[in-house]
Amino acid sequence: MDKIKRILTVIDPTKEQQNSLERSISLAQKTGAKITAFLSIYDFSYEMTTMLSKDEREAMRHAVIKDREEWIRVFIEKYTDLDIQAKVVWHNRPYEAIIEEVLNEQFDIVIKSTHQHDTLKSVIFTPTDWHLIRKCPTPVLLVKDKAWPEHGEIIAAVNSVSDNEQHQELNKRIVKDALFICDLADASLSLVNTYPATPVNIAIEIPEFNPSQYSEAVKKHHEDETWSLASKFNIAKETCIIEEGLPEDVIPSVAGKKSAELVVIGTVGRTGLSAALIGNTAEHVIDSLDCDVLALKPDGYKSPLEN
Repeated sequence: MDKIKRILTVIDPTKEQQNSLERSISLAQKTGAKITAFLSIYDFSYEMTTMLSKDEREAMRHAVIKDREEWIRVFIEKYTDLDIQAKVVWHNRPYEAIIEEVLNEQFDIVIKSTHQHDTLKSVIFTPTDWHLIRKCPTPVLLVKDKAWPEHGEIIAAVNSVSDNEQHQELNKRIVKDALFICDLADASLSLVNTYPATPVNIAIEIPEFNPSQYSEAVKKHHEDETWSLASKFNIAKETCIIEEGLPEDVIPSVAGKKSAELVVIGTVGRTGLSAALIGNTAEHVIDSLDCDVLALKPDGYKSPLEN
């Protein structure tokens, strides 16, 4: 994502303040990108109205779509210096409508607002968010209600010691895209990598095992690999954070301490039984974050919605 030419902005019909549109406009003003303000709507009652003919039901749906398009235009009409269009579709699964639009029109990024728990003030990811994280082939930016400040903090979450070639390429993609966003937002970047704690059972079963020596060796290996990754992008060692622990604990903790605006993370897009059995570390991390998230897929990823 070394350029953004087309942005698909998901409009939230339940809100008067469209955070996704505001973030999209901010990026478009810096990149010259075109924006499509996109809304998927569906009302089952229109499908069940047996007293109406097929043509009459179609006319009612068309009228509802027209009304929602006019509603969206109220948000975008003042931005005369930008290329923004409104598009409303009738679809009973919003995530499928979004991904189909991405596949058909070749968007560079999807931007969608998240919901916030009123009492806990934390981010809540909806089923649509999770479907997009798992199945959307383009980068998905999930945004909170706050604008990015100048000179903010962005975190790139990497797994620098993976032997998997796809993961190694994804690491590079994460860092490259994070640097691109940093440049647009005038932000600072930190690379965060975690390493596992020493298994307790080994220390019990093997008396001569030295836990501290083992831990230092693991830490050094992760440091070397993270620094090697950073050096490929001229990133200073001092901006790399390598900590012991689970990614879903360490990354949100670092993001909180740094008051990060954005965490960039790679997702392999597991679905179905493999996701249920294996789980997805990235999803556990995302679920614990309380800031904007940019979720990336590996190069060559094919959405299960593609024919």
